[in-house]
Amino acid sequence: MASSWRTITLVVVATMAVLVMAALVVTVGEVNRQRDRALEAQRHSYDVMILVRTLQGTIARSEAALGRYVISTDQSLGQLYFEDWRRAGETIERLGKLTRDNPQQRERIATLRTAFRERGAELALTALSTNYRRNNQALSRFYQAREGAALRAINAAVDGLIADERQLLQDRTTDAMTAVTRTTLAAKILALAGVSLVLGVVLLGWLTMRALSERAMARAEAEAERQRADELAAAVTEATDALHAQEAQLRQSQKMDAIGKLTGGIAHDFNNMLAVVLGGLELSRRGLDAGAQRSEVLRHIDSAHEGATRAAALTRRLLAFARETAVDPVTIDAATLFADMADLLGRTLGDGVTMTFEDASRGWTAAADLVQLENGLVNLAVNARDAMDGRGTLTLRAEAITLAAADAGALTCGDYLAIAVQDSGGGMTADVLERVFEPFFTTKPVGKGTGLGLSQVFSFARQFDGDVRIRSAPGAGTVVTILLPRAAAAPAAPPAPEVVATPAGAPRALSILVVEDDARVLATTLGALKELGHHAIGCGDPLDAPTVIAAMERCDLIVSDVLMPARTGPEMVAALPAAFAAVPVLFVTGYAGDMEAGIDLAGRPVLRKPFTLTALEHAVAEAAGAELPGAERQLAAE
Repeated sequence: MASSWRTITLVVVATMAVLVMAALVVTVGEVNRQRDRALEAQRHSYDVMILVRTLQGTIARSEAALGRYVISTDQSLGQLYFEDWRRAGETIERLGKLTRDNPQQRERIATLRTAFRERGAELALTALSTNYRRNNQALSRFYQAREGAALRAINAAVDGLIADERQLLQDRTTDAMTAVTRTTLAAKILALAGVSLVLGVVLLGWLTMRALSERAMARAEAEAERQRADELAAAVTEATDALHAQEAQLRQSQKMDAIGKLTGGIAHDFNNMLAVVLGGLELSRRGLDAGAQRSEVLRHIDSAHEGATRAAALTRRLLAFARETAVDPVTIDAATLFADMADLLGRTLGDGVTMTFEDASRGWTAAADLVQLENGLVNLAVNARDAMDGRGTLTLRAEAITLAAADAGALTCGDYLAIAVQDSGGGMTADVLERVFEPFFTTKPVGKGTGLGLSQVFSFARQFDGDVRIRSAPGAGTVVTILLPRAAAAPAAPPAPEVVATPAGAPRALSILVVEDDARVLATTLGALKELGHHAIGCGDPLDAPTVIAAMERCDLIVSDVLMPARTGPEMVAALPAAFAAVPVLFVTGYAGDMEAGIDLAGRPVLRKPFTLTALEHAVAEAAGAELPGAERQLAAE
């Protein structure tokens, strides 16, 4: 009987213990679930608030970069503004996805998107004005935009998002704490009930120990996961840095490859010209040794002279193309433009591109800056080559067109010279076509382009009251047409040939000091001056010039190179003794950027290398009678 009661008691106690344990386990599980829900809600709210703060910082950085770009016109700052504004748009889209389950937040995100687009349009006008060199207009727009309605709407939407999320976080935390309090109270009651049951207490203790052990293991696993995540983040950072380094090396390699192609083509042309020069001189020498007729020897000399003249013309062409000068409008005709640019475009684009030139301009001309027009056409040609992946047909076409009111658009009705660049590439979609003139917009990969090419061509055309029009469609190629108003004047005539006669009043025989660090050029110049009847003394080091000139009986003229290793020509002249301060000076240089490099020639005349004997004769006669100081006179060396 007692055994039966003990059995019944044990069964009852065991049953009660099981029930208490089950209730306690359920209660603990509910506490954990409520805690997890509260933590998840907190993470969600913190993610939203962090994204909102990130958005504020990105917009602030973008507008600050735009402000610096407006003030300094530094294109890299404009690129920074564009990239930060694009990241801000991406952040808004992430916010929209993160808050799509909250109707109130969705409304605020919609308001934020609208204000962001309006703000972007205001800032884009400021960037476009800066790119077109309208700095005053850009500054005015930038300061007006500082208190714009779109900016206030953005700030209001952002503040509302943060306030809503904070309130939502507070409500969720309060609800979670209330639920945890209730479940904790129930657990305490169950624990008190289980105290009277030894077996239940023992069993509950064992379960508690096991739960604590599992929790410790979970924490250890979480710590291990965190360490693995940190290691993965470090590996990703290292891989990203390596990728950036590889991209920089690739950009440098591509840049050097392009320079190599261009210099290789130029070297090929120079080799051809030098072959003509050397061959003509060698044939002339053999003809003289063999007693050939004078006409045959002169023919070989003329051939060598022609090759040297072509080499000099190519050098001047490259230097003129590379310089940056103020706007210099000249009268331009299509035939001459195409003839002058054919070799340069051929070397730049490579053998994979077939070029054709079509001149239907009927002799019409336009007034524009030749260097800017050539740079724009080269830019368009390079873009066309990239659109054709380096292989295809590129057509440069000139047409004489008359715009009626229906076709003129923003232009004035009348006659225009149209210069079109057409490629056989894949063309552009409508959405890309709408944005091609935006500063910093490009479809090329990162590092392949700045997005300034077409905007600069557009700015050039508008500068001369013209326009740029684009026609493109997927699979049909692209045609970019530059419209320039027709000029009334005829194209400039080619330079007149040199006059052999010496200017009236110039001295016939002068005592001249020649300062030149290149021994071959020094010998040639001395020989040329002696051939012209002058007495010339050479000096190979500008540091020795004071000693050499002091040893001369008299010095009527100093002929000096500009750029020399030890001392520049102007520095050498300035260091001469005071007794020679009034001696006229003629500077000789083969570099096109002396003035741009900040070298002050003090208004003295300049003779450009390479020069002919006739050009040297004129330059010496001019310089010997020059009055100093005065404006610099650059003597032609055609």
